[in-house]
Amino acid sequence: MTSNVTLFEMSPRDGLQNEARAIATADKIKLVNLLGDCGFSKIEVASFVSPKWVPQMADGAAVLAGITRRAGVSYAALTPNMRGLDAAIAAGADEVAIFASASEGFSQHNINCSIAQSLERFAPMLPVIRNHGLPLRAYVSCVTDCPYDGPTAPSQVADVAAKLYAMGAYEVSLGDTIGAGSPDSIDAMLRAVCDVVPAAALAGHYHDTHARALDNIRASLEHGLRTFDASVAGLGGCPYAPESKGNVATEDVVEMLHGLGYDTGLSRAALSTAAAFARSLTEPS
Repeated sequence: MTSNVTLFEMSPRDGLQNEARAIATADKIKLVNLLGDCGFSKIEVASFVSPKWVPQMADGAAVLAGITRRAGVSYAALTPNMRGLDAAIAAGADEVAIFASASEGFSQHNINCSIAQSLERFAPMLPVIRNHGLPLRAYVSCVTDCPYDGPTAPSQVADVAAKLYAMGAYEVSLGDTIGAGSPDSIDAMLRAVCDVVPAAALAGHYHDTHARALDNIRASLEHGLRTFDASVAGLGGCPYAPESKGNVATEDVVEMLHGLGYDTGLSRAALSTAAAFARSLTEPS
């Protein structure tokens, strides 16, 4: 019997957010629509963060307004605070995501507060999310290694993941932010996390900086994870490893999973078309 694996497509948000050259809103809309042709059930479209910090995401509302919405597809948005949440709701996001770090150093450098403070900031958002009936996803950064603190203790990842799950997140995405994870460190991390959060409520978000993302996905499958984040054409470099690959390419994950006997429900031909367009957006003009 074939087992299904869900791929959560990241390219419109995590893939584009660090691009220095402004990508036209019409091109972002086209990318999302091409992804809609592929068979994804989940596409993260926008991030409602301050345009001062992430100018590439300043047109999130316009992108959500301009896309052709397909039945059965959830168009998601990252919402770091109440202002972002209000904007995402107004723009018609189908689900929202919050994020925290498993590393104190990364939390301080990335959002200027401790892990505990970052979790406290979500408290006023939770009733609003529930009242609007929006599914809530959560991200945890630096689940194996931190660019500031070094290796991350699996117990720390488990603690943060459990708290986010208790807040009502239907899924907690575990991010190997700098791509330093290995099957061994992923295994150790997941043994701790799966003790406090069901594997069915976990996703793997593994960067391919050191070409180990596919190996890490295989290790995660053995723990029962069946959702993984990916980005067509590997769109989105790692800001902490210049010139290195960041997000794992969706088409590579699909090839591996199909080879292992899993079903993703995705069209290889449509993925190829979307990946080619994604690459064109980041090539020098």
